[in-house]
Amino acid sequence: MLNVNLQGGVINRRIRLHLLPSLDHGPMPTVHGIVVHQTDSDTATSTLKAYEHQASGAHFLIDKDGSIFQTISVYRKAQHVGWLKSRCLATHVCSPTELHNLRGKSPGKAIGRVEAAKPWPRRYPSNSDSFGIELVGKALPNSMGQLIYEALTELQQASLKWLVSELQITFKLPTVEVFRHPVVSWKNATEAESARW
Repeated sequence: MLNVNLQGGVINRRIRLHLLPSLDHGPMPTVHGIVVHQTDSDTATSTLKAYEHQASGAHFLIDKDGSIFQTISVYRKAQHVGWLKSRCLATHVCSPTELHNLRGKSPGKAIGRVEAAKPWPRRYPSNSDSFGIELVGKALPNSMGQLIYEALTELQQASLKWLVSELQITFKLPTVEVFRHPVVSWKNATEAESARW
């Protein structure tokens, strides 16, 4: 179980506190899940520097050497998910009302607005109720010119597995509420594809 201080900083030898006010988007009183991302950058240093000048980012960042940085309090929201996909469509459990509300809506903002109005667990965990974990890794073009995210290093994988497990224990989060970013939002399908928890 993680030791968390009053400000939401995790006190653990494996986690470096690097809290950035620019990423804080208000209180997050309830957490329902975890969303795993990749940065499309080469290093944690470049990602942390970019975080200083932008509003989007995740609660935790894992470098290729397995180092874990915490950039936002666990009690605060981060902008890391984007517009949600429809959970009921993905799991084939939409009610007639949900199907009616989704009819004719296009991917992205239109469907995302419908999903944002739903309570969890009828929707995926969102910015308002999930932890974001970023893994350093580039999306590189393959021979067909498609951008494919590089695989996690063994050290990243070990740190991710440990961090997800500790967050699940501390905040009582079920494994079924841990998602790769492209599962819950319209992103490159290969993002965090090699991630395991």
